[in-house]
Amino acid sequence: MDNRFTVTFKAEQQGQLLREAISRFGISKRALTAIKFEGGQILVNGTEQNVRYALQIGDEITIKFPKEQMSDGLVAQQGPLNIVYEDETLLVLNKPPYMSTIPSREHPNASVANFVAGYFEKQYIASTVHIVTRLDRDTSGLLCIAKHRHIHHLTGLMQRAGTIHRQYEAIVHGHVEKQSIIAPIGRKDTSIIEREVREDGQYAHTDVSVVKHFMIDDKPYSHIRLKLYTGRTHQIRVHMAHIGHPLVGDELYGGSRVLLARQALHCVQLQLAHPVSGELLIFSSALPADMQEIVK
Repeated sequence: MDNRFTVTFKAEQQGQLLREAISRFGISKRALTAIKFEGGQILVNGTEQNVRYALQIGDEITIKFPKEQMSDGLVAQQGPLNIVYEDETLLVLNKPPYMSTIPSREHPNASVANFVAGYFEKQYIASTVHIVTRLDRDTSGLLCIAKHRHIHHLTGLMQRAGTIHRQYEAIVHGHVEKQSIIAPIGRKDTSIIEREVREDGQYAHTDVSVVKHFMIDDKPYSHIRLKLYTGRTHQIRVHMAHIGHPLVGDELYGGSRVLLARQALHCVQLQLAHPVSGELLIFSSALPADMQEIVK
């Protein structure tokens, strides 16, 4: 069975060289090299051609990418995946809390990547796992995975252009007000994990809106929605702690675990244009039970 990832499109310009048509569809020079030397094919109307071939309008171009090898050290495991959306290019999951996105020294198994690798193996998908939007271990919600290196390349371009949008909901200490936080984030000098707002950090922008204010045992809390314009490590957690409203459960940045044993953070919406068709895709995810229980 030929399970190589395949992209097909029509030639739109008379006499255009095949390599020029290919480049218009975001296929990188690195990918072309892999196609040529690692078992891929470039077909025009079903016949293999080289990149100097002159196209006629309406010619059907088919790119068969070489099979990918699983990343070194990534063990394929069978485990639960809450699949929100899937096609031949993308996999969108609803990640539960307490599950790592990728394996780490502390948690080498049972990550999203391990389970997706197992799923790909079972479905005969000849690819490794390409994480597009990553979530911290204790953060829940929507997470996007590319099913091929080429699609990962296209989504990477989209991320750099700021056209992949994510919104989160969180529960924080205190009664916070609607605001826009623009504050650079960098690694704390005394830690390899912790980040902080610092002048020499990377530009970071978070918008905060309020869903509601509430009280528990005479202590103020806020249920908030956040929109990210940048994707810095721990961005929401750092920005909220910086303005004096750390996330509930986020001990690393000053939150209390009296109400919840993890940071109260959930990715509720993911929006992007489909990397091949251009169709606008919008996915939503309700708050998990542990956060719903608090905001009631």
